Amino acid sequence: MRTLLLLEVLALCFCVYVSADTQPDQQAETSIPEKDGVLQLRKNHFNRALRRYEQLLVYFYATLTLQDHRVLEALEGAAAELQGSEVKLAVFDVAKEKDLAKELNVTENTIWLYLSGDKHNPVPAPVPQSPASILTWLRRRAGSAADLITDLSQLEAAEELTVIGFFKELNHDYVQVFYAAAIDLPDVRFAVTQSNEVITKYGFTHDVVFLLKKSKLIQAYNMTPQTSKEELIVFISVYQMDPATEYTGQTAPQILSSPVLNHALLFIKESSADFNQILSAFNSAAEAFRLRILFIWVNVDEPRNGRMMEYFRVRDFEAPLIRIVNLTNHVTYHLPSENLDVETIKTFCQSYLEGTAKPKMQSEPIPEGWEEQPVKELVGMTLEKVTFNPNKTVFVLFYLPYSKASHEVFPLWEELAEAVKDREDVIIARMDASANDINMSMQGSYPSLCLFPALYTERVVVYTGKRQLKHLIKFLDKEMEEAKKYRVVEDEDRRKYIEAMKAEEAKKANKTKDEL
Repeated sequence: MRTLLLLEVLALCFCVYVSADTQPDQQAETSIPEKDGVLQLRKNHFNRALRRYEQLLVYFYATLTLQDHRVLEALEGAAAELQGSEVKLAVFDVAKEKDLAKELNVTENTIWLYLSGDKHNPVPAPVPQSPASILTWLRRRAGSAADLITDLSQLEAAEELTVIGFFKELNHDYVQVFYAAAIDLPDVRFAVTQSNEVITKYGFTHDVVFLLKKSKLIQAYNMTPQTSKEELIVFISVYQMDPATEYTGQTAPQILSSPVLNHALLFIKESSADFNQILSAFNSAAEAFRLRILFIWVNVDEPRNGRMMEYFRVRDFEAPLIRIVNLTNHVTYHLPSENLDVETIKTFCQSYLEGTAKPKMQSEPIPEGWEEQPVKELVGMTLEKVTFNPNKTVFVLFYLPYSKASHEVFPLWEELAEAVKDREDVIIARMDASANDINMSMQGSYPSLCLFPALYTERVVVYTGKRQLKHLIKFLDKEMEEAKKYRVVEDEDRRKYIEAMKAEEAKKANKTKDEL
């Protein structure tokens, strides 16, 4: 409730006069709306807040997403700890204050720290996951690497990941790079040691960064003169996660903020009999592509993952399947195989990195001469135009080119096309479901046999009977007869509609003639 109230920003302005003889334009600074210690900034408050507070940390938001709620709760929690300090926290709705947002050159989901009233040179801050991450970022930013020197005996058994830097000299450039990474990753615990006992225990030399969890060494990184803060952040961000991470509400922020922009997604039902086998193969393949591809698995059985599946246009009956997407251009690639073993997954990932993988498109190019073939080859651009034809009954085989079950239906589909070749009101077609998006609801797995009756209504009937020619023809004839009954009703409705429109037009024409 407190968070919801926080989002209802009320711009209240109270005019305060210092004395009766004060000039009208010498108005004292008015108060700034505040909720739970967090300033609710509007355009007329912004400059005043900059003058008043030595350090002003502002979260700019627009839409009330789940992430916004988390950040606002983190700000509220941190504000209580920062009472009496020189740091003040604030929120600013860029959707309501577009002019100032444009002037500041700021967009939503951004956090900036303004120092000493400087409006034009803010310090970017990481999006916090908790009040502690805000406090840690502020503390590390104001401190030095010496603050991280710790007795590691207290940290080695900790369940959370610890990033440890072992340096011979604390004034070396390596240490500055290490500390810069620590500032940008406030949700990760960092420590510095110069203890030879510790480094001997784990078998390293000087100037190395290693990740430790429950006294177990996760990974190590040897610092070089060329190592940048960004490279070190990528290393830490990747190895603090499991080789393959489940997509959940808790892991989503970590996944979306990862500097690795190539994501391999496994959509799978946790309830399926082969779940453990496929996930094990996915994890094994992930080890070979750390730092290059982030591996994520999505539980199709989880209703809260519906938005994720909708975005990637994955139907539950299609699982298991693997997609790769780049978060920069959002081009998606589909693993063309039903066999999800380690080598198949690794080959697919390597082909993606080498640029030879085939992207999954909304539509393949229209094949030349497709209309002259007995079985018409449809693509995304022609699917709806052909199937939703009120004068044609269209029977479509949706197939996967790498599926043995799909290929087994091909000869039968050719037989069906030959059997009905003299029926001008029937079209037999097929479409590669792996290369073209299908923007309609269908039930069942691929290959899927779907009939589109000759109606004005966009109707689909999925065939579930025996895959034999006589049964297909019987089903086709039955659905065509059924469609004729609906068509009579549709035609009558259309006739009445057209007559009503003509009557209305005639009425308007007579009215115009009378007025003249």
